[in-house]
Amino acid sequence: MQTRRLGQTDLHLPVLSFGASSLGAEFRSVTLDEALASVRVALENGLNFIDTSPFYGRGMSEVLLGIALRGVPRESYTLCTKLGRYDLPHFDFSAKRVGESVDVSLHRLGTDHLDIVLCHDIEFVPMQQIVDETLPALRKIQQAGKVRYIGFSGYPMKIFRFILEQTSVDCVLSYNQYTLQNTRFVDEVVPYLKSKGVGVMSAGPFSARLLTNAPLPAWLKEPAEVKTAARAAAALCTSRGVDIAKLALQFSIAHPDIATTVSGSANPVNIRNWARWAAEPLDAALLAEVAAIFAPVKNLGHREGLPENN
Repeated sequence: MQTRRLGQTDLHLPVLSFGASSLGAEFRSVTLDEALASVRVALENGLNFIDTSPFYGRGMSEVLLGIALRGVPRESYTLCTKLGRYDLPHFDFSAKRVGESVDVSLHRLGTDHLDIVLCHDIEFVPMQQIVDETLPALRKIQQAGKVRYIGFSGYPMKIFRFILEQTSVDCVLSYNQYTLQNTRFVDEVVPYLKSKGVGVMSAGPFSARLLTNAPLPAWLKEPAEVKTAARAAAALCTSRGVDIAKLALQFSIAHPDIATTVSGSANPVNIRNWARWAAEPLDAALLAEVAAIFAPVKNLGHREGLPENN
């Protein structure tokens, strides 16, 4: 698996990494065997950067990940978790909870240090707290050696400049904003992040199943015209003998300024397919045809979090 350096850190991450949200049964019921096998297969195939959060499965993802990683040499994988979001409406970015959350994550994951900790979905709270309270508390934990690098994650493009015009972080994670249909992250933010020396990570190459052949979930927030275009693009790919998910994955991992793209599944078959696709060449002609289908709806999306953070 090809690797890229994460900003100015000493981390070299695989271009495709393993998202452990599915281990928390966020999208369907998951058996213990599936969870353990998924982690094993991810590591075997070079997806040795693992992203999780106490929000995923309300702790279940971290617990199962900790079990799956027992006996695996700590230096053989890189671990990222988050803090601040603990349930759908429950956010706590207070300094007190920062310390508690890191310690709980360390215990669940069975390790003495975390490679990256991110403030999770900061667009759902008044973001000045992240600058004034959360990140300073996280820096202290970093200085104590429990965390190597810190940053934040979220969906709206506005959040990145808001934070970085006031303080510094080591890295950030955007999700569903660099895909076949939506390239806002690279168009609007990545050059700015590079100028600041901030490590760039992206998640969600399939945009919550939009760019797959799976039935679209009822909770998918994209506008109807985006869903229609996605079904047309998927049908075109099928007519060419290609799964649109393959094209979506290859497109997302190809950008040289994105250190890693996080994709999650509790299905080992999916993970093996992704690793194989990552090693195969991108079909530029098919990509151009799909881009033409998405052109009328390019970068259309939805809002997340507080109105003032969008």
